[in-house]
Amino acid sequence: MAKSKLLADFNRYNLSKINFRTLFFVFISHPIPGLKFLTIFRLTQRYRRKNRLLFYFFFMWLRCLKVKYGFDISYRTQIGAGLYIGHFGNVVIHGDTVIGENCNISQGITIGVSNYGDKKGVPIIGNRVFIGPNACVFGNITIGNNVTIGANAVVTDNIPDGKTALPSLTIILDKDLSEYYIHNSSK
Repeated sequence: MAKSKLLADFNRYNLSKINFRTLFFVFISHPIPGLKFLTIFRLTQRYRRKNRLLFYFFFMWLRCLKVKYGFDISYRTQIGAGLYIGHFGNVVIHGDTVIGENCNISQGITIGVSNYGDKKGVPIIGNRVFIGPNACVFGNITIGNNVTIGANAVVTDNIPDGKTALPSLTIILDKDLSEYYIHNSSK
């Protein structure tokens, strides 16, 4: 099962097979941060209960890649085949999150827990979901299949299949609050 998921991940990056040449391309020749991370992520998950020595080896490698690329994705996260991480940097996904197949995530996204109210918990994300740059998805909610979440959107409610979530409009106040945020200026 892990090999089929890994092959689906490779296909999303236009690599049709897993062999020494493609692994050399991914890891050394022209490193692709998202695919490199996903490869080690899948291997960590594969050996979690099968081989403790290999699990710890890949787990430590995954931790190094987390710091290097800014991907805070727990090895416990359930991610379907064919995940595509468009850009590296500031990707945070809670370890109990479930993500479907063929999803795209962008830089700066957070998929996290809500600790209060009727939506206490983590999201379940369907298949073929695009999460735009700097978007946030919080709480025990369900994101349906074929959903697009626009850049900078904050999603705290369920989204049905085939919908698009966009951020709200910017509110402009007729009040200068800059003195509260700009400190130690040479005024």
